Amino acid sequence: MGIKKYMALLPLLTFALLARAQDPDAVTFEMKVSKSKLGINERLRVDFSMNRDGDDFVAPDFEGFQVLMGPSQAISSSFINGVRGFSKTYSYTLAPSARGTFIIKQASIVIEGKTYKTSPKQIEVTAAVDKPSDQMTADDVADESLHLVAEVSKTAPYMNEALSVVYKLYVSPNISVSRYQPLDNPKYNNFWSHDIPVGRPSAQNGTYKGKPYRYVVLKRVVLYPQRGGELEIEPLSLEVTVDVPTNRRDFFGGRIYTSTNKTVSAGRRTIRVKDLPSQGKPANFSGAVGDFNFKVTTSKTNLNASESLQARVEVSGKGNLKLFQLPEPSLPSSLEVYEPEFEETVRTTLSGSQGKVSNNYTIVPSFKGKYPIPSVSFSYFDPKNEKYHTINSKEIVINVLSGPSNGDPTARGPVTGNRQVVTATGSQFGFIKLKPNLTAIGTNYFFGSNRFYLWWLLPLLFIPIAIYFGRRRETIAGDVAGNRIKKANRLARKYLSTAKKVLGNKEAFYIALEKALHNYLKAKLKIETSEFSKDKIASLLTEKQVDDTTNEGFLALLKNCEMARYSPFSNVQMRQDYDKASEVISNMDKQL
Repeated sequence: MGIKKYMALLPLLTFALLARAQDPDAVTFEMKVSKSKLGINERLRVDFSMNRDGDDFVAPDFEGFQVLMGPSQAISSSFINGVRGFSKTYSYTLAPSARGTFIIKQASIVIEGKTYKTSPKQIEVTAAVDKPSDQMTADDVADESLHLVAEVSKTAPYMNEALSVVYKLYVSPNISVSRYQPLDNPKYNNFWSHDIPVGRPSAQNGTYKGKPYRYVVLKRVVLYPQRGGELEIEPLSLEVTVDVPTNRRDFFGGRIYTSTNKTVSAGRRTIRVKDLPSQGKPANFSGAVGDFNFKVTTSKTNLNASESLQARVEVSGKGNLKLFQLPEPSLPSSLEVYEPEFEETVRTTLSGSQGKVSNNYTIVPSFKGKYPIPSVSFSYFDPKNEKYHTINSKEIVINVLSGPSNGDPTARGPVTGNRQVVTATGSQFGFIKLKPNLTAIGTNYFFGSNRFYLWWLLPLLFIPIAIYFGRRRETIAGDVAGNRIKKANRLARKYLSTAKKVLGNKEAFYIALEKALHNYLKAKLKIETSEFSKDKIASLLTEKQVDDTTNEGFLALLKNCEMARYSPFSNVQMRQDYDKASEVISNMDKQL
């Protein structure tokens, strides 16, 4: 009876295991080996793969093996027929150190707050073989000869201090790269970023870990951290097609090459950002970090009333010129001051931004007199000497030579807006006219007049108008495809507006943005949501003669909406994606 009882439970247990194996949301973390039996002169490849991104990966000690290479990291994500996919792999290349049977122990990782471990694998190492099956395979050569590196200029900057990241692809002279394309561009969360164009990539000679290599600069970016603490720079991932030489030769004696596809990643980099010191911070400090000069100038100091002059508040130098506010001058209220015009001449290189920014104020005096512009102070933090500095401008006196007098202009309080004192001139009283010369109005009857009959005929004129609009309404109601397009257009505008309202809420923002993009495509390309895939969208936009920049921008926005499900996105990134969506939709409207 006991055996029959367990036999009855066996189908239920099998069904439960199959259901769990088919669950797409289940977290998987497993170890794969290239072979379980190998010679001592062969190599072993070990991959640790997962379907969710995790932290705190701990590899086994690989007792009995020597680690030749690793860990190399590969990340891929996809969105096919509405289903999102993600995979991440840590790979090692091992060489046996002795003959015998060895156990590769468990590896562990933390995914979504839970710790997962792999199952151990048993490997048998035998005597050397005549022809190692995996000696100098294309994948092994590519792993040893291809490296993507992110070179960071500073790992411990101050907040708002510039640092640069240069992505270089190092290639050994033993192989050649025929094609590469980015799989996942990094998101610079909590950084203000500025990309520096690379132009056409060209190979240069260099060294990697003491060995001669060629390298290509793929991407250069300048970052300004926006908060203190540990900030992560996400990795750049590439899919590379590598041509590896073999020991075989063709009929003419030339070496035969074999191609393989590899995914390389620059790896995450952690930046430890130092907060600006609170000791000695000036009260008027507005976030300027760098080395600056400051001045306040006027186009002239002597003029007549009702003439205008220009007052210029300018900061020049090197630092975060685009990330702070200029100080405002304090002007007498007797001067009419207009809103300033902002000017910016800034050039960004790998060492940071340099140039000048200024506010130009137009000032118009109304009265004769002398008007002082008090000294204006500007404060900044210099990360080189780690001190705050304050620069004070000189006091400027504006001398209005001629015009109406208005007492002592210097006795009036300061003002920074458009204010002007109004003074009454001439007679301040008016008198009522005693003899208005009024004339009598003649008698005018409504009944029987032309207006009377016009009001009678007016309802008859509305009959053909009502018939016209009724038929038009029926035509519109019968246009099912047109109504669907209009509805999709309205939904796109609605969700884009909703996305703007929820800026700062990552999930709600990217859900609304994704719905806006999908409904826009339904309206413009007349396809159903179920037909969406990136390849189909790209081909349809190409058929509609949409330029490559707009096409890639639209697909990048869709990808960001997907990545937002499991990646952190800052408010700065959300604002950039919203502005990018508005720009892309505007450009597509013009081209479609």
